[in-house]
Amino acid sequence: MPRLLVRRPSPRLAEGELTHLERAQVDPDLALAQWDQYVDAFRARGWDVLEVDPADEHADGVFIEDAAIVFGDLAVIARSGAPSRRGETATARAAIEAAGIPAVAIEEPGTLDGGDVLKIGRTVYVGQTLRTNAAAIAQLQGLLAPRGWEVVAVPVTRRLHLKSSVTALPDGTVIGYPDAVDDPAAFPTFLAVPEEHGTAVVVLDERTVLMSSDAPETADLFRARGLEVLTTPITEFEKQEGCVTCLSVRLRD
Repeated sequence: MPRLLVRRPSPRLAEGELTHLERAQVDPDLALAQWDQYVDAFRARGWDVLEVDPADEHADGVFIEDAAIVFGDLAVIARSGAPSRRGETATARAAIEAAGIPAVAIEEPGTLDGGDVLKIGRTVYVGQTLRTNAAAIAQLQGLLAPRGWEVVAVPVTRRLHLKSSVTALPDGTVIGYPDAVDDPAAFPTFLAVPEEHGTAVVVLDERTVLMSSDAPETADLFRARGLEVLTTPITEFEKQEGCVTCLSVRLRD
């Protein structure tokens, strides 16, 4: 059974870090309701949902993906380029280790957010961003190369994270909204999507993806490629530069 780590949103969500968006009004009650819908989508597909201890003092704590990345039987604990977020990792690490996955941490001077890491097969694309630096990418290379992973650095300047710009379909096709992608040629295959909120999908299985309900044309594009597409509203998280990948850590890869 695939497993999923999540953390419920803080009532202080609206106070979270912003880089590329103007601050907008966030409804914490609606955010919690949307988070519940997101989690229920996984439960309905047979996922075992593991809830990390709340961290209400951390406005961005719901974006649990940034705290840790799982590579099969190894978890890498991130060290965010935003100092305000570094306190989020302790409870994430505890939950991962409780799930039976050993963990190692990125060390100073490295900085890494999980949202900058895109795994496709045994290739790990890592965004070079305001949150993730060359020192962390080098550490990641040292950790993963002996385990058979290839690490590829990708420049990202147009969005907060690499996975705010691109994600991948089950067949490995990288998808992105053209204005959000620095260099589509960095990827072996690239499919442009017609809506900005269509850039992010969570792969549930080899034929099913979960994505924001705010990209209906993109959903139709994926269905035309033979995929089953589940959609969920995440407007309150999108206001905070979040997407469907940010809200969970998958423990199956």
